[in-house]
Amino acid sequence: MKKLDNLLNILMGSSVGVFLGHGLYLWWDHKTRPGLYTMQSAPWYTSLWVYGGVAAAVLAAALCIKIWIRSRSK
Repeated sequence: MKKLDNLLNILMGSSVGVFLGHGLYLWWDHKTRPGLYTMQSAPWYTSLWVYGGVAAAVLAAALCIKIWIRSRSK
């Protein structure tokens, strides 16, 4: 169970890291080349909603599994 708990911690940290990294890169790219984003019909931060949703889903699933594991071990 300790290995699964460590794996879930890594998964949760990685999903947050990917979301933050993508957000910083997207912000930097928008500040560097704003002309590319004016051609799009969607706002420049639209992909952050997708990454945020996926990260939230991964975090919620991992937290549910961790809670379930801790309740079963007691």
